[in-house]
Amino acid sequence: MILEVHKESESKMEKTISVYKEELQAIRAGRANPALLDRIHVDYYGQVTPLKQVGSVSAPEPRMLVIQPWDTKLIPAIEKEILKSDLGLNPSNDGKIIRLLIPQLTEERRKDLAKVVKKNSENAKVAIRNTRRDAIEKIKKLEKNKEITEDDRKLAEEEMQKITDKFIAEIDEITKKKEEELMEI
Repeated sequence: MILEVHKESESKMEKTISVYKEELQAIRAGRANPALLDRIHVDYYGQVTPLKQVGSVSAPEPRMLVIQPWDTKLIPAIEKEILKSDLGLNPSNDGKIIRLLIPQLTEERRKDLAKVVKKNSENAKVAIRNTRRDAIEKIKKLEKNKEITEDDRKLAEEEMQKITDKFIAEIDEITKKKEEELMEI
């Protein structure tokens, strides 16, 4: 039973990490990354479809993204969605492909983005700690129902803390890498 609680908690923590990584991908670091456009969805014949399913997205240069839709009639819709997004990018097209130039980030903007990364990091850590708290409550409930002993509960709580520490350290490592990426010119 304790093992199930640990596995369930670990699974939730892994999901928290993956959500955190997705949030960080949306923060542009002055470098072209096709993942920047993962949140863009286009109306494709009445169906809202992710951009990567209606065309190819590539980064031929360090500061340029190229979108090549499979149906050129979609170019105006794709441009409109990019302009509506919070990316702050201006698309230009030649009738066949859309080019997005990623502007160089100013020092002030880099610091602002670093603060956003820190905030997202703290939110992810809170989610991890909430998962730990829920797991410990389940473990205490097992002890209260006489399904495990007090010693088992203490060992289970210590193990839960080790799992939590591992995931918090992973978040710190991811955050550190993203901040370094943001601060390099």
